[in-house]
Amino acid sequence: MTWILLAAGLCLAGLAVLAVAVARVVVAARALNQQIAHVNQQFRVKEDAKG
Repeated sequence: MTWILLAAGLCLAGLAVLAVAVARVVVAARALNQQIAHVNQQFRVKEDAKG
């Protein structure tokens, strides 16, 4: 019984580590998306200024 509880605890700890990693990737992807949108907006403004 102890081994089962230990295995379940390790499994939950592993899932928690994966959840943290996924959350960091999602935050980084959103930040990158915002940066890309900002650069695209800058290119549009420069194209409009050229006429």
